[in-house]
Amino acid sequence: MKKEVVFLVFLLCSFVSCNRSEPVSDFDFVASQLKYAIKQIDAQEKGSTPVSNPRSENPDGSLHMVPSGDWTSGFFPGELWYMYAATSDDYWKEEAMRRTEILEKEKKNGTTHDMGFKMYCSYGNGYRYTRDSTYKNILLESARTLVTRFNEKVGCIRSWDHNKDKWQFPVIIDNMMNLELLFWAFHVTHDSIFWHVAVSHANTTLKNHFRSDNSSYHVVDYDPETGEVLNRHTHQGYSHESAWARGQAWGLYGYIVCFRETGDPAYLTQAKRIAEYIFTNPNLPEDLIPYWDYNAPNIPNEPRDVSAAAITLSALYELAVCDFQNYDKHKELADRLLENLKAYRAHVGKDQGFLLLHSTGSKPHDSEVDVPLVYADYYYLEALLRKKNFEERGVIH
Repeated sequence: MKKEVVFLVFLLCSFVSCNRSEPVSDFDFVASQLKYAIKQIDAQEKGSTPVSNPRSENPDGSLHMVPSGDWTSGFFPGELWYMYAATSDDYWKEEAMRRTEILEKEKKNGTTHDMGFKMYCSYGNGYRYTRDSTYKNILLESARTLVTRFNEKVGCIRSWDHNKDKWQFPVIIDNMMNLELLFWAFHVTHDSIFWHVAVSHANTTLKNHFRSDNSSYHVVDYDPETGEVLNRHTHQGYSHESAWARGQAWGLYGYIVCFRETGDPAYLTQAKRIAEYIFTNPNLPEDLIPYWDYNAPNIPNEPRDVSAAAITLSALYELAVCDFQNYDKHKELADRLLENLKAYRAHVGKDQGFLLLHSTGSKPHDSEVDVPLVYADYYYLEALLRKKNFEERGVIH
């Protein structure tokens, strides 16, 4: 009898021990994966000075790293800063500093509109959680550089310098995500140029980027001399008139930020309209993880885009706070989407340490289709942190 009791106790202890070795919460899962990712990165760098950050997986399953000039370079350090915010563990702070410093030279890179993605996700989060004055100065120089791409006649920041044979002054919906850096710079300096550029860009985009059903075009091309709209196109969507899934998510997130920073109800109204478009779309799957384009021709036999879902998820948690009268509706939808994303998680200790699988970068270019993408991970972790902050402290930032 005693032997049987001892054996049962042994089995129980073994069961508990085994379960303790597995992630038991969302943040445990994230911590496990990011620590694994850091090991993979360190092995690839082999002790040399860090010069790049992870973006995705290569076709052979190896880690795809990118230099600081890549638009995705700021997301991985941003994830590390979020983990520092969630845990107060200096391990994450030290790793975040190491991966952030790679990007400093980008503060003067005026050849791209992606300053917000690169610098605000990295240095912006770093400054938020450390108040390091060096980070502050780098961010301000980044904002000044971004302003150089603004055209007063158009009323927007130029997005791309490539494809000059196709577009004269292209503005993509993604560009809404860079305005947060400018609003931050205004609040720090009280220099009205930052406010003017951000609000002008938001208003011009609101006027010209959206269809009557509140879906968004991807690229609007302007005449830089007159500000006239020349074309409404796509670069990553199925067709010029289709609704590219990640583009809808960028618009939703961007206009919630604009409402938070300005209090202009037109921005909140637009954000709610975009959310309505997304969640009432007949081609949105039951689990709320969209196909890469809402009008893709072979639905349901089309790739999903988990990155679009993750961006939308994070935006929904902020929308719940901004549109507090409808808090329950937005929060319940966000919680449902968060739960559904568990089915798209990477395998613990595998997949190069990424968090989510099954994103789509650019289906028309057959680029990064059905792969993990670092920006999907960033906004997923941001959503987890926003949910945690609001439920524990009543704030999301």
